[in-house]
Amino acid sequence: MIQDFTEEQKSISEIAYEFAVKKIKPIRHACDEKEEYPLEILNEMKKMDLFGLCLPEVYGGIGGGITSLALAIEQMSRICAGISLPVATSALGTIPILLYATDEQRAKWLPDIASGKKLVAFALTEPEAGSDAASITTTAIKDGDNYIVNGSKHFCSSGKISDLYVIFVSTNPAKGARGISVLLVGKDTPGFTMGKKEKKLGIKANPTYELNFENCKVPVSNRLGPEGFGLFILQETFDYSRPGVAAQAVGIAQGALDETIPYLKGRQQFGQSIASFQGIGHKLAELATKIEAARALVYTVSKAMDKVLLEAIDHAIKNKTPLKQELKKLSKRRWTKESAMAKLFASDTAFEVAQECINLCGGIGYMRDFPVEKFMRDAKVTQIYEGSNYIQKNEIAASLIKEYTK
Repeated sequence: MIQDFTEEQKSISEIAYEFAVKKIKPIRHACDEKEEYPLEILNEMKKMDLFGLCLPEVYGGIGGGITSLALAIEQMSRICAGISLPVATSALGTIPILLYATDEQRAKWLPDIASGKKLVAFALTEPEAGSDAASITTTAIKDGDNYIVNGSKHFCSSGKISDLYVIFVSTNPAKGARGISVLLVGKDTPGFTMGKKEKKLGIKANPTYELNFENCKVPVSNRLGPEGFGLFILQETFDYSRPGVAAQAVGIAQGALDETIPYLKGRQQFGQSIASFQGIGHKLAELATKIEAARALVYTVSKAMDKVLLEAIDHAIKNKTPLKQELKKLSKRRWTKESAMAKLFASDTAFEVAQECINLCGGIGYMRDFPVEKFMRDAKVTQIYEGSNYIQKNEIAASLIKEYTK
């Protein structure tokens, strides 16, 4: 890959991959089969500061922005997207805090998040509200200095192992989309309970849960941004988080190829290595090229984001203002189109590559004892979460039409 990364970024990438090879690879098959998360790995991730990669140093983070986060996610996903997922899910929950928290809220929450003491989960989806986020029915009715939350969320990745939950609620149902707000809820809040654990096709080691709220009392001080700003916060969060999904997809694709090529080199048919057949070689060339193109798109977008984001973070800390306020001062540009493009292309590439790797490996590729089928199962979810790829196409198309009507 031809990319101009800093020495720190190269080091983060190398360390993340070495960790995944040494610690995650030996247990990935067992964890996938049992559908259990290895908490000892989570503790080691915390010691490595993987949860503070995109957070400012003043709060105990690394200060590496979106690019450093994406590099770590990619390299660990080369080995196992399920076990490495908490780094990405906690970042997804942290981004709206980083963007909209007040100076006091940042001081309260970010140090514990950066250290890994508290992992964050992101809870938007409901049984009747997925892509149509405006249809959420979980309510938060103000009662003095608190909100009383009632409702449920489902498909919450890293559900049971997280400590803080960013939830999207209707604080004024009469206003519809303009009545949605964002609250941060602690795991030990009375009235908040875990529902069922989901049974999934892929990323099976990661615990995906339903969340239930019954007269759950949440302080008004735990609200991010103004009331009714929920959908703005959601879109801006995805602008910065989708490169992380794209990086995960690139890692999955690369991991599938990493397993396939050595097998093809060692497998003999008709008196020669399978890899030596021209048709096989051409297919490998096509897959590797698509992975490289996806990777280039991901990091072109993330590095462009970081140029503004990191400067805005410095200003927000200095001025004790919300980061979103400082971003608006520096640039009015939104990353919706580019972020959606990266997620769309990388996730489609991941599924295609993993599927073709199974085809190339033949019968062994279909067996669960061989890791390539797991990469295909894991790749599928990258086309679905943080907005399905149909939604990504809607976002891209809307942006294009807007550009051509100026």
